[in-house]
Amino acid sequence: MPTRREPTARQLRLASELRKLREAAGLSARQAAALLGVSNVQVSQIEAGLSGVSEQRLRRLASHYACVETEFIDALVEMATDRTRGWWEGYRGRLPTSFLDLAELDHHATYQQDVAILYVPGLLQTEDYARAVFSSRIPELTSDELEVRVQHRLTRQREAQFPHEIVIHESALRMRVGDRAAARAQLLGLLEASEVERITLRVIPFDLDGFARASSTMTYVGGRVPKLDTVARDAPHGALLIDSEAQLSAYRTRFRRVEAVSLEPDPSRDFIHRLSKEL
Repeated sequence: MPTRREPTARQLRLASELRKLREAAGLSARQAAALLGVSNVQVSQIEAGLSGVSEQRLRRLASHYACVETEFIDALVEMATDRTRGWWEGYRGRLPTSFLDLAELDHHATYQQDVAILYVPGLLQTEDYARAVFSSRIPELTSDELEVRVQHRLTRQREAQFPHEIVIHESALRMRVGDRAAARAQLLGLLEASEVERITLRVIPFDLDGFARASSTMTYVGGRVPKLDTVARDAPHGALLIDSEAQLSAYRTRFRRVEAVSLEPDPSRDFIHRLSKEL
């Protein structure tokens, strides 16, 4: 297979999982190469995401690594053999790679869970809200750069079809990233989204006692199997993707605890409705 110049986040994840399987088996890259009958360079390129791997070769590796988790192996095969060129490819060269990686992550998601403290999650932002968020970037974007980011975000929203749970703090609901009209439109947009069957929206009010999880902002993305889940965290130059098993476990617990102290969906809708009337 030809060598890649810039692997996607999904390709790098596959490479990382194969490397972790080898290390768990106590084998060196040289030993894995000998078992496959290939060069050390080929194994190194596969584990760096610079080269693809066929289904046959991947299943042989899994066998050599004594991995017996059938569903996990099948999910890795799907990652290795998927040739989807999604809508996000139209933005390649126009946006940083992290934007494309997020869209591809959405495409393969089985569900998402968001905790939002300061901003409305991207997949629920109105056009004016998204434009105001991107307009605050330093250094400032050109008008073309701004518009392509806004359109990319709106397309992500239209394409999303997975079950989506959102816990949003009152601070994010009250924060006016734009003007009063945009803020009210965003609240009404959230109310509309909350009526969609696949979306569950919960609110954490200011008057909640003992809420010490202001750093809990996250997007938890379910993979085909839990081992392939991913957490996306905002970073200065794009999304930071987290996939270590220990951290995934911690974020699952974090979401459950934040969700447990939030309002139920119906009271949450009432809460947002009251806020919209204040504007």
